[in-house]
Amino acid sequence: MRRRGEAWVDRRTPLRTAPVRLDRRRLYILPTRGGFYFGALVFVMLMGAMNYSNSLAFSLAFLLAGIGLVCMHHTHRNLVNLAVKAGRQAPVFVGEDICFRLVLVNPSNTHRFAVCLNHGDAEHDEPTVDVPASGEALTQTHMPAPKRGLVRAPRIRVHTQFPMGLFRAWSWVKMDLDCLVYPKPAGRFTLPPATPGGNYGNAEMRAGREDFAGMRKYERGDPPRLIHWKAYPRTGQLMIKQFADPRENELWLDWTLTGEREQEAALSQLTRWVLEADRLALNYGLRLPMLEIAPGTGGGHREHCLRELALYNADTGAANGNV
Repeated sequence: MRRRGEAWVDRRTPLRTAPVRLDRRRLYILPTRGGFYFGALVFVMLMGAMNYSNSLAFSLAFLLAGIGLVCMHHTHRNLVNLAVKAGRQAPVFVGEDICFRLVLVNPSNTHRFAVCLNHGDAEHDEPTVDVPASGEALTQTHMPAPKRGLVRAPRIRVHTQFPMGLFRAWSWVKMDLDCLVYPKPAGRFTLPPATPGGNYGNAEMRAGREDFAGMRKYERGDPPRLIHWKAYPRTGQLMIKQFADPRENELWLDWTLTGEREQEAALSQLTRWVLEADRLALNYGLRLPMLEIAPGTGGGHREHCLRELALYNADTGAANGNV
């Protein structure tokens, strides 16, 4: 029955691009456990009032029934016409939790309270959020990262029990959303020794730390200490100071140096080396079978290397292209 129910939900929840609007046709509502108890209590009170012809009991039973109906209306209205769009997904390492960030958009002029997200394999709900009138609210749902590569977001349930917890309204959202999972940094070897770099005639294009070699535009991941702040008022844009060091050695992180036969163990060792070389601000390159990334430094170079390690021969497709 559970498999049939999930198949039915999948048929009614096609893959969509963000934002996804929760219209009335995609909303479901049922009483919660407390709502069933509440309904049973009202029914017993009504039977007792009919048996004893007690007007006060009739009044209380009808009052509680009316409160339940009004509560059902407000629970449904708390979700209708909300829109769900994707937030920024931060990469993680194998063994950590993937955090799928979503943004709830409220186009109406009424507040939406206690909206919650989770997915089918979640053991518990995420914290609820309130969405202001004509505003947005950031929420998230977590899932483990058992393997590297691009992990697609599961089917996500948006639900609420506002205002009294007697009813639960929900809708399923399935968006074209994924998160990059890097290999787990591990291994028993330290960094291999660096070797003298070549092509010294073009030293001005090589990263270094001694001789000033000009400036370039700021790129995401560049260290803040290299920003030329005095040039910002004059140019209106952030500039990075470049240095050349023709005597700087190149560190090659080579697949053959890991000493591992298994692919995942070798990738974990290379991931550890990339993180350590970046922490030490070394000029390093990466060599994989059928792939080579030229030596470089900085956050952008680190993310490039980690991405290629994550996608190398992964289920989502192998890394391709040489640099």
